[in-house]
This record gives sequence, structure tokens and C-alpha cells, in this order.
Amino acid sequence: MPVNSTRRVRRSCSPFSLSRRHALARAAALGLGALCSMAQAQEAYPARPITLVVPFPPGGVADTVGRPVAEALGRLLGQPVVVENKAGAGGGVGMAQVAKARPDGYTLLMALSSVTIIPEADKILERSPMYQLNQLVPIARFTADPTVLVVRADSPWKSAREFMAYAKGKPGALTFGSSGNYGTMHVPIEMLKQASGTFMVHVPYTGAGPAVVGLLGGQVDALATGPSTIVQHVKSGRLRALAHWGEGRLAALPEVPSLKELGYPVGFSQWAGLFAPAGTPEPVIAGLREAAKKAAEDERVVRTILTAGTPMQYQDAPEFSRFVAADAAAMAGVVRRIGKQ
Repeated sequence: MPVNSTRRVRRSCSPFSLSRRHALARAAALGLGALCSMAQAQEAYPARPITLVVPFPPGGVADTVGRPVAEALGRLLGQPVVVENKAGAGGGVGMAQVAKARPDGYTLLMALSSVTIIPEADKILERSPMYQLNQLVPIARFTADPTVLVVRADSPWKSAREFMAYAKGKPGALTFGSSGNYGTMHVPIEMLKQASGTFMVHVPYTGAGPAVVGLLGGQVDALATGPSTIVQHVKSGRLRALAHWGEGRLAALPEVPSLKELGYPVGFSQWAGLFAPAGTPEPVIAGLREAAKKAAEDERVVRTILTAGTPMQYQDAPEFSRFVAADAAAMAGVVRRIGKQ
């Protein structure tokens, strides 16, 4: 019996038995890993903080809209939505970052209308595209305001007619700031130059905020930007609004005429909207659409943006997608007319 017992012990501890045990252990571990992966893939969105890229420095329209929207989205989604200002190339750097990000809903973009302009500008400049518009999925539009032509309050121009007469009489004497080449502050002035036969010198900055600082500091003579960026400076008496690129009159600046009223057939809207990388799962997009709609109705968001001089002009994804496509087609023609800068 002792011998037989010893033999049984030796058989149970044989190399073959140990290998089989290791194989079974590995199989169990792999199975557990697969189950964990499936669980993670099926976890409710969002399971961690979300990054909202604002492709301009603080102080511009995208930032003014993006921050209250991010705060509301965080409350609605149950996870922090952290704003990351990623400036450069007129917004192209931040937009490209989101366009190429992992499409999982954790990297989003608050873009301005320049998102439709930059791909066309890349073609004109014969450079490798920073991104293509089809790499981004429109989720919601929040605002859409015409740009406003402003000068310092101590400047000699009391009206748009005086300003344009000066520009006409002294080609190249006036300078204007912008958020970068082909951006939403550059394009409208170029449209006005073409319509009026005038020439003004372009001074690009890294964003609307720095451009406004440049105007206030006397580095440039004028600029065009959304009401939310300049309305407080106008009300405080530091800047003077001369005209805008919209229709009729603006609620925030009712005394300011449109350029069309003055005989210049130009129009430009500086809109702000939420995008995700193409390929983001449909359930995630649906959740973001629902949260964006609620954020657009949130009293705090509406009040904050309205205080800055911009009313909420919400569009859900289907309508916003059509709006973006139409805007891209219109801006492509404008950029081609502007040509290389």
C-alpha cells in the first residue's frame, strides 16, 4: 500500500499534470479578460471625464459658449466635461486634434464656422490638410451670430460710412486683427474688402481674445468678431460698433446697422457648435444629442450666453448637419475668391 500510494502521488505531480493545470489557468485568465473587455465595451457612457476642446485661447466666442455648455453637459451626463483650449492655425490645431481622436465620445469639439473654411484654405495653399470635414460629426449648434465691425471708441470714425471712406481714400492705411488666416474674423473683412474695393492690412492673432486685446491696445485699427466677444467693451465705452454682417438689427446692438443696409452685399455668421470624431458609436451620439438639447434649454447656460450678447440659436444634429454642409459650400467659394494669403 505505501508503494502504491507513492506511485499515485508521483503520477499526480507529473510534468504532464502541471502543464495541464497551467493551461487551464491560462484559459481561465483569458476568459476572464475577455469578459472584462466585453463589460468595458458595454459600460454605460460616460464612465470617465470628457474633454471638450476649444480650438482658440480663452476670451473668444468658442470659449464663451463652450464653458457654460461644458458645465451643463457635465451635470447632465454625470461626469466632468473639462474644457481644453488648444489654439493654433486659426483653430486648425484643435480641430485636427479632435478629428483624429479616438471616436469613443471622450474627446469633443466646440468649433466655430472656421471648421468649414480651413479644409478649403488648405487646398488653396496647396498644403497637407490638417483634417477633413467628414472626420467630424455635427451634434448640435448653440449660437449663430453675425460678426460685428468694431473700432476703438477714441478712433476718428463715428460710423461705418466714415470708416469705409477712409479705407477707400487711403489704401493700406488701416489694419485689422483676426483669430488667424481664413478664420471667422479674417474672412468677413476680406468679403467686405472685395465688396467695397478697399485694401486693409491683415494682422493675425492666435484667437479672438488676443485680437480684441490688440485692438484695445492700439495695435490694430479694427476687427470683426461675434457680439459676445465685444458687446461688454461697447457698453463700457471702450469700443465702438460700426456695422454688422447680418440681416436687420441685432438684439444686443440695436442701433448698429447691417452692412447690407449701407449698400455692401455681404453676410457672415459666426456660429458655434458641438462635434465628435467620425465613427463615434450611435448610442454615444444619441446620448450627446439629448444632453446638448437639455444644455441649450438650461436656464444658466442661456442666461450666461445672453449676458455676453448672444441669444441661443439651437439646432439638433440633422438640421445642424444640413446647415454645416450649406455653410461649407458657401465658404468654399469665398475662400477661393480670397485666394492665397
